[in-house]
Amino acid sequence: MFLHGTSKINSKGHLEIGGCDVTDLAKQFGTPLYIVDEALVRQRAREFMDAFRATGIRHQVAYASKAFCVMAMCRVAEEEGMSLDVVSDGELYTALQAGFPAERIHFHGNNKTPEEILMALEANIGCFVVDNFNELGLLNALAGEQGKRVNVLLRITPGVEAHTHDYISTGQQDSKFGFDLGNGTAFQAIETAISLPNLKVLGVHSHIGSQIFEVEGFRMAVEKVSAFAVEIRDKLNHTFTVLNLGGGFGIRYVDGDQPLPVGVYVQAIADAVRTTCEQAGFPLPEIWIEPGRSIVGDAGTTLYTIGTSKDIPGVRKYIAVDGGMTDNPRPALYESKYEAVLANRANDAAEEVVSVAGKCCESGDMLIWDLNLPAVQSGDLLAVFCTGAYNYAMASNYNRIRRPAVVFVKDGQADLVVARESYENIVGNDVIPQRLQKQAVAK
Repeated sequence: MFLHGTSKINSKGHLEIGGCDVTDLAKQFGTPLYIVDEALVRQRAREFMDAFRATGIRHQVAYASKAFCVMAMCRVAEEEGMSLDVVSDGELYTALQAGFPAERIHFHGNNKTPEEILMALEANIGCFVVDNFNELGLLNALAGEQGKRVNVLLRITPGVEAHTHDYISTGQQDSKFGFDLGNGTAFQAIETAISLPNLKVLGVHSHIGSQIFEVEGFRMAVEKVSAFAVEIRDKLNHTFTVLNLGGGFGIRYVDGDQPLPVGVYVQAIADAVRTTCEQAGFPLPEIWIEPGRSIVGDAGTTLYTIGTSKDIPGVRKYIAVDGGMTDNPRPALYESKYEAVLANRANDAAEEVVSVAGKCCESGDMLIWDLNLPAVQSGDLLAVFCTGAYNYAMASNYNRIRRPAVVFVKDGQADLVVARESYENIVGNDVIPQRLQKQAVAK
């Protein structure tokens, strides 16, 4: 059993996180329940911040809020000195409502609407990461109407393919994101951007994928992006002051995953930037990165109550929990793997192999295949580890199942940060048109 952060098995044989017995959390908040180890979130944030301070290079570490965006998380990111990435008006609104400093917000996205751009302009955010030529023209026009000149990075695809799942690999040439470096589109975009009066081109952004366990991809991206920066300086007389190298730093989900220490990733990036810039006589730029999963992923645990079971002799035994693909769609989307434990009987010896099914009306609603557990009983609590990133963020109301509550735990205290959805929430936006409303029956 691999325990993350402050997790431990207490004297009762129960899983404990942040000093809180999860069986007590289940009684207080119900299940399914997202539990976030706040101390581990802060530890991960500090690892990145400290690693960059040690390099002596100017930097911004921006939390990629798409991984897990709620107001409490925005507050934690702010307190730890991070900047913040958003990719929609909803994430931007959440950040602003949480009081996050607008000047430390970066707005991403491959199809920002005029309304989203205006919202960000009115908030005076720190930087737009521009993804395409349409956005260049639109952002310049809208900024001009407001009498503003805004900071931009241009997202480029450097042609580096990380060793990851196809759906979360983004740095290759065939990608929906950004301007391609190899075919000259990126050069044309920079040339266009620096000619537009309401845009201030700070530099470029690249992101090569997610769940990356090596540094070579980052080194290759740095070399390509740095060479591009030199080309722009020499041909267009424009010097980048910022290189944003994205995120993608891997975490341990299951045995066999071998992420590197944060400092190794950061040092490799810093060394590559320093070396390539010195060789080209290029002034050392500020480095920005965007960790998301690596900040919150292993700090999250989802707690379920086990209900029914189905034993197919000679085939497999299914156990069903009170959640599933509505609170964790990643196994269905990416064939993602997880580890889990019976949280109320964590010291009991494993006796059977089971497969964990969700409650949705889909055969594909499976959370874990072939999990070793003690003899499972209805009412047992199953804790699934490393669900902090892209679980709550991607949760849905399929089958009109209510989204779970989220609690932050720290030093024996559990704080509700997202309430469980109510039945009223489920129908809150429904409208029955007049023609379908029940008419009073005449007596």
